[in-house]
Amino acid sequence: MLEIRIDENSRAGFVNNAAFCVGTGRLGLALHREYQEQLAAVQALCGFQHIRGHGLFHDDVGILQSWPDSEGRTVDRYCFTYLDRIIDGWMEQGLRPFLELGFMPGALASSEQTLFYWKAHTVPPRDEERWVKLVQATLRHLVSRYGREEVQSWPVEVWNEPNLPGFWEHADKAKYLRLYEVTAPAVKEVLPEMKVGGPAICGGDGSLDWVRDFLTFCRDRKLPVDFVTRHAYMGKTPEHKGRYLYHEMCAAEEMADEMRRTREVIDSFEEYRGMPMHITEFNTSYNPFCPIHDTNRNAAIIASVLSRLGEVAASYSYWTFGDVFEEQGIPPRVFHGGFGLMANGCIPKPTLWTFAFFNGLKGECVHRDDFSVVMRREDGSHEAVLWNDGAEALDVSLTLPAAGGTVCVTETVDDETCNPLKAWHDLGEPSSLTREQLNLLRACAQPRIATLPLMAESGAVSISMKLKPGAVVRLQVMPVQRETDEGYDYGYYL
Repeated sequence: MLEIRIDENSRAGFVNNAAFCVGTGRLGLALHREYQEQLAAVQALCGFQHIRGHGLFHDDVGILQSWPDSEGRTVDRYCFTYLDRIIDGWMEQGLRPFLELGFMPGALASSEQTLFYWKAHTVPPRDEERWVKLVQATLRHLVSRYGREEVQSWPVEVWNEPNLPGFWEHADKAKYLRLYEVTAPAVKEVLPEMKVGGPAICGGDGSLDWVRDFLTFCRDRKLPVDFVTRHAYMGKTPEHKGRYLYHEMCAAEEMADEMRRTREVIDSFEEYRGMPMHITEFNTSYNPFCPIHDTNRNAAIIASVLSRLGEVAASYSYWTFGDVFEEQGIPPRVFHGGFGLMANGCIPKPTLWTFAFFNGLKGECVHRDDFSVVMRREDGSHEAVLWNDGAEALDVSLTLPAAGGTVCVTETVDDETCNPLKAWHDLGEPSSLTREQLNLLRACAQPRIATLPLMAESGAVSISMKLKPGAVVRLQVMPVQRETDEGYDYGYYL
């Protein structure tokens, strides 16, 4: 039994940065209609502020090109046609880029190494001067289109996961540090106020050493660094079944502890103590074919994570907003374990509602524990997000201060009330959906909304509920002022 008692003096620590950023598949996918539809639907519910993804300089965006000059010499040219379409689309949805500088254009790649279905060149530049000119030309173009004040407010991250050999050839730390050494000052030369950082490492043995060595290098070389970035995933030893991957998840507190250790490394440097840390990717599994991402359990686990990470990180970007994503190939089915908050066909997954609920929290935190966050709004009403990431049902008793008549509004996401995955399974797991099936799955993906009138006794109201395993609930308790029209009888036909 979870018993929560709130009074007028209740206060609790809670920092909510869940809305700051969300991840996306590679930038070129933003040219797809389905991508734009999913993004609009997610934004309408969650209102994220920034978006981050790979492939800014990938060949399908086509920024770096070349053709002969008037004397017949082949020179670098820059084409921003697709980049403009991508960023325009984001801005129309209220999103600003969290720019990741990568991967390497084919014409600048120093070797043949590529990664993913879409063949990202994950190698150092074969010509540093051309790389610097590419970065600076892109920033200058963005300034000319969106304005200096706007663009310099966008964070810039140098590369992605260079501590993994697939993302950076041989995971060569010295070569990554050299890339940062030439890139960060190049950014500042164009936009001195722009925030730049790295090293964007993922977990694993030696990840803290990467952060420590990165900051030591920046300090000793007097390089600009405004924030530290890293990634956080919860999957333990994987088990493969066909194309799919399964693993147990570490607890949310274990993930938070890992992030605290990174925070401690940053703060061990006098020069960088208190510097922002951005978790520019996080999720349960690190694999886009892991079925947990489609489940209610994922929604509850992520709720537990969101209740904790604000203590240590300036932001934490869920990887990713949607299932238009191709690292391991084109998604073959509507549910395939993709990272996204929304399945293809614009079908909300349960975890979407976790972010909608957290991103909507306003006011002052009056209670936080392992299963709930309770806020008091400016008008004195209360709002809470509750979850159950355990294996057994959880009974909850909540007592809140109130005066007079109130109404309790709940939005419930669990395996019975909001579970499009089960409906798809019951339909036979079709690989291609009819319009009727698609509409049914969308309908099955909505929370159950219930209202309950309450009358305060001794200045308080009490609410009891049972949270099924994997449940996430948004609860609002607010005063009621009736404005009944004369003669209208709500109960006449009941």
